[in-house]
Amino acid sequence: MSFKLKLKAPLEPTEFMGAEYDLVIVGGGPAGLAAALYSTRYFLKAIVVTERIGGYLSEIQSIDNYLGIPGIRGAELMEKFVAHVSTYGVPIVVDKVTEVTRNGSLWIVSTEMGRRLRTRAVIIATGSKRKKLGVPGEERLIGRGVSYCAACDGPLFKNKAVAVIGGGNSALSSSIYLASICSKVYLIHRRDSFRAFPIYVEAVKSNPRIELLLNSVVKEIIGEEKVEAVRVINVVNGGESIVKVDGVFVEIGLEPDKEFFKKIGLEVDDSGHAVVKPDMSTNLPGIFVAGDAAGGPYKYRFEQVITAAAEGAIAADAAFKYILKTKTLAT
Repeated sequence: MSFKLKLKAPLEPTEFMGAEYDLVIVGGGPAGLAAALYSTRYFLKAIVVTERIGGYLSEIQSIDNYLGIPGIRGAELMEKFVAHVSTYGVPIVVDKVTEVTRNGSLWIVSTEMGRRLRTRAVIIATGSKRKKLGVPGEERLIGRGVSYCAACDGPLFKNKAVAVIGGGNSALSSSIYLASICSKVYLIHRRDSFRAFPIYVEAVKSNPRIELLLNSVVKEIIGEEKVEAVRVINVVNGGESIVKVDGVFVEIGLEPDKEFFKKIGLEVDDSGHAVVKPDMSTNLPGIFVAGDAAGGPYKYRFEQVITAAAEGAIAADAAFKYILKTKTLAT
């Protein structure tokens, strides 16, 4: 995806050296950009720092459940988000945040490119990263048939056979998309039922190009120079089969950057998500977490664009109230 918008990225590392903000938003997906938009409504001096504009939203082939904008590609929806935020002049820089430390009443956000941003509050909206299978052949064949993004790499397998591994919305929607360009799609799931939306389940079951391999797990990805097959074990009867495919799309879920959270002192739950209160605040005063990165007993897990955006808005509102209680706004 290429943005036509004039974004503040990339920039010289020194451009924001020592700059002071009311709010630094870490992450440029729906939650982060919604937080940026709402920060402007409170006249906060804010900046977005993100490794990747759009996050995984940009990979989704079709979104039909975002209110008021039916049937839109994820990349197009993200362009609309960025355009909206950009009209208010919020800088969006492409960089990786490596550390967040306390310095008196301020937080210091340090980045890989050498930026040090001084801020009164931080909203972390870094989403999650894709889980890997952890089976032989996976790491060695990444980029040579093993992929974690159907929208990105699907066209490389036109008229070929592929396997999709997983049983959630991501796996099923990817299978439906791949079936439109591939000759055969094997959907491999460890259970006998799916946890995806019923509309996806119905579409998968009715598609003649999709073959379901249920109660099954992949134990090995086979191939020398490229993917040639997968070794599949049936978890019920122990039966083993070799399924010949040209590509493998791993869609087994996402996990948060728990190591980063622990590094900066955030409390995390059993799954590694940052524990948040209903207002997205954390155990660290002035740090808020929104979107897929958030967790804990108050978090209702429903990973959707609309819920991530809502949490971003809540976090911005809570950050504004926190700032007012602690100090006047940055100038």
